[in-house]
Amino acid sequence: MFSGTFTALVTPFRNDQLDEEAFSQLVEAQVAGGITGIVPVGTTGESPTLTHDEHLRVIELAVQFAKGRTMVIAGTGSNCTREAIEYTQAAEQLGADAALLVAPYYNKPTQEGLYRHYRAIAESTKLPLMLYSIPGRCVIEIAVPTCVRLAKDCPNIVAIKEAGGKTERVIALRAALPREFDILSGDDGLTVPFMKEGAVGVVSVASNIIPREVCDLVAAGLSRRWDDAQKLHDRYNDLFTNLFIEPNPAPTKQALAWQGRMTADVRLPLCELQPASQDKLRATLKALNLI
Repeated sequence: MFSGTFTALVTPFRNDQLDEEAFSQLVEAQVAGGITGIVPVGTTGESPTLTHDEHLRVIELAVQFAKGRTMVIAGTGSNCTREAIEYTQAAEQLGADAALLVAPYYNKPTQEGLYRHYRAIAESTKLPLMLYSIPGRCVIEIAVPTCVRLAKDCPNIVAIKEAGGKTERVIALRAALPREFDILSGDDGLTVPFMKEGAVGVVSVASNIIPREVCDLVAAGLSRRWDDAQKLHDRYNDLFTNLFIEPNPAPTKQALAWQGRMTADVRLPLCELQPASQDKLRATLKALNLI
């Protein structure tokens, strides 16, 4: 179901308000680039700094602007199970195709707590659900046995975005989970090695800027044209790296701002890139003829 390329969209701001026009243009660029789906209000969308109403508005706009031309996987995760349920049910009502649920951050639940968290959300909705394991931000990971339990007990939990940075974990997930359970890379720089071990795509940050190129890389991987996939990886690897030169999504928004597509505004506690980081990112974009 989730084979392909999905863009973790930034949320454009102007004067600390949602920039709906810039968001519309961003979605249009994704559709034109052939993206499989868009992921509004995930980590890259600065979901922790959005109000409840803003969060739902971004999902509503994503569905409205996509017009059925690309999937919409709404970010509805929270470290509060009740809130995650509310967001997921709202996303279903707003017309999202699926939901992405980041592991609860800060609370540091046990694996049993994680299992109950996700099971409660799954039981509250008919949407297909994608787990999101990113221990670098959440401290905990969704352990392989927990993923297996959830896949067995919750028919609508059907995928995982894996952002733990370890190919070995993809191997373990692929060996333990049903073949129809989709694994996606959560890190542009690891898409090729992850796909070699059974991942079927990526939830990408870089595709905010280069949607067509990331789609081509994933298509090559799905076709097992590894030389073609590796060439694309090698060409854009500096971009994949330098989009995280400071905390995401500040570098991506700065790149989009230099392209004239939105402001570079992020919300505190994030802030603009430091001068040295700007210089390095600008050089990378210029070398790729992206600005």
